[in-house]
Amino acid sequence: MIARLTSMRRVIVQLWHDCRATVMVEMAFAIPFLVLVGFAGLEIANVTLTKTRISQIGLSAADNASRIAFGSALSQPSIREIDINEVFTGVEEQAKGLNFATRGRVILSSLEQNEDDGQWIHWQRCYGNLDVDSEYGPQGTGATGTDFPGMGPAGAEIKASTGTAVMFVEIVYDYEPLLYGKALGTQRMRSTAAFNIREGRDLSQVYNPSPSVTVSTCS
Repeated sequence: MIARLTSMRRVIVQLWHDCRATVMVEMAFAIPFLVLVGFAGLEIANVTLTKTRISQIGLSAADNASRIAFGSALSQPSIREIDINEVFTGVEEQAKGLNFATRGRVILSSLEQNEDDGQWIHWQRCYGNLDVDSEYGPQGTGATGTDFPGMGPAGAEIKASTGTAVMFVEIVYDYEPLLYGKALGTQRMRSTAAFNIREGRDLSQVYNPSPSVTVSTCS
């Protein structure tokens, strides 16, 4: 009996001092945590990349809209509905892989001066099925008077000068997380961009000559 207890004691002592499986036990506890941290890192990287893409898409759309100048050297350049639609085609190309047509919206506004020298959203066009409106008002906002301060952050609004226009873009996108969608939910990303038109333009209207195209209204 004493010999058996001594043998059991020896076995227990050997197991107590046996460190060969220590690393395996530690890894068994650590691996799930490391996997969660690794996936979180991937999610953060993808969010950052998506925000950068959304910002760049808005900048490109505003820049392209500011360069539109249809016409001959004998007449003042004008802007057509087909030109605006081509700007939105560029948005679609840049946003490949984001399902932007369903989860996003680009709002392009022409900020101009009204007859009272106030700020005015003369016309507004949209692309994307996300149901959001401009944060600064619909087409026609500020048509008379001087109450409308312009477009942009409060206190730092962008204003159009006499005889010119600012192409102001608002871009909104609902980001769906790759791995933690149920926990984090959809995140709404917003970005704005603005460019003054590059040369004189006929600001009286947006033309739609024959053959006409579908107007990208915001309704």
